[in-house]
Amino acid sequence: MEERCYGVQAWIDRLNDSELPALAAVVTDMQQLAESESSSVQELASVLLRDASLTSKVLRVANSSYYNPACEDIRTISRAIVLIGFESIRLISLSVSLIDGLLSRGPRYQLPELLARSFHAAVQARNIAGYVLSKHQEEVFIAALLHHIGELAFWGCGGDQVDELDDALAEPGVDPDAAVRKVLGTSFEQLTQGLVKNWNLGPVASLAHVPANPKSPAAYAVQLGMRISEVALDGWESPEMDELVLQLAKFTGISPEEALQQVLASADETVKVAATFGASKLCQLIPNTDPEQVAFQREQRRARLLQPNLQIMQQALQDLGLMLSSRADVGLILDTLLKGLHQGAGLERVMLAVLADGQSKFRVKRAVGEGTQAWVSDFELPVGERNEQTVFSYVLRHKEALWMGVPASYNLNDLVTPAMRQSLGQGMFFVAPLLAGKREIGVLYADGRLSGRALKHEQFVAFKRFAELTGRCLDALSQRK
Repeated sequence: MEERCYGVQAWIDRLNDSELPALAAVVTDMQQLAESESSSVQELASVLLRDASLTSKVLRVANSSYYNPACEDIRTISRAIVLIGFESIRLISLSVSLIDGLLSRGPRYQLPELLARSFHAAVQARNIAGYVLSKHQEEVFIAALLHHIGELAFWGCGGDQVDELDDALAEPGVDPDAAVRKVLGTSFEQLTQGLVKNWNLGPVASLAHVPANPKSPAAYAVQLGMRISEVALDGWESPEMDELVLQLAKFTGISPEEALQQVLASADETVKVAATFGASKLCQLIPNTDPEQVAFQREQRRARLLQPNLQIMQQALQDLGLMLSSRADVGLILDTLLKGLHQGAGLERVMLAVLADGQSKFRVKRAVGEGTQAWVSDFELPVGERNEQTVFSYVLRHKEALWMGVPASYNLNDLVTPAMRQSLGQGMFFVAPLLAGKREIGVLYADGRLSGRALKHEQFVAFKRFAELTGRCLDALSQRK
């Protein structure tokens, strides 16, 4: 059984001894070189050459159009340092190490989201610093990038306690800081400070932890970059973003209009930087500057934050129970069903597909969740004969609900056709038959694919209960007609 960690020192020991030794070594060596006035090109090259994989990735980034627009052929680290600069290669090395050390671990959704936000903050901070500092922009970048290193390390390397904290944070009304302390025995900030001290990052990383004061330009640039990256998650047009743009304009001496353009340009640059560093999966998590994409990403974020609400779910079940003996119409029954599953059970997308055209195909009757309106107009699925059935027709014929994407249903994966995957996406989903007595109505579908979160047993139990109770309501309604 995996050993449980509790307290800041226990986590530091675990991360250094068994989880992130390569990252810790690179970060420490790079910082020592930065603090030494006599550091040479050869010393930096020798640090990188200890890791052949890291060397090749640094050279690939150095040869990219972002860092090497002249497209000069760079085959050695020494040549890269001469052409691109000592500080840029140090930054590239740290960033590549961070990405490889964390994203290669098959993390939960929290890690790529936080890492994308850290990269965004770092680019914003470095570009802000460029207005007021003649040097040290790279230090500002690294300070912002490593500000959440404790939390990043936990989500990447926390083992079973990652699932434990994820479940704790999903509880309605939870205090996030209290939940973190209960599971880890320390706060993320204390863990970050512990790693900063242990890795000897010193003044650079502390830039992100001092009070924001325009009289300390480097620290103020870091703080502004971090706040912009956080507020941008809810869109570029908000009072909070307007205030940050005004602060940036005052700090740098440019107009508010120019400041906004700088912020938006930095967001676009972050996408290029992430792709250059081999972290393309982060690109879609960085706030987009296209107005339509801004709205779409805001909805995605809301879906990721959607949590089960036991009160709403219980009320919906109670209302359906009352409709068994009342004169509720079909519309009210289906509205209650979708509300109970979406807002109550916390399922991000829910669809009711009914039999249509002489029971030859499934067509969407109702849907709720981001992007599901296209299903109502476009989604159709043939029922098919027994030898060419889909998972929809399978559950209807066998009259059983399925949780697809877990080991128990792996033998049925072939029933999810390429056309279904194209329309619905990849990942786990629930599907259940909707039956009014013995009459086949269609199927109920639900997933959590907007955020990528794993579905839970409690949600499957609720999903089956809603499908069964809705079927009974529809049967009772038909009996009264």
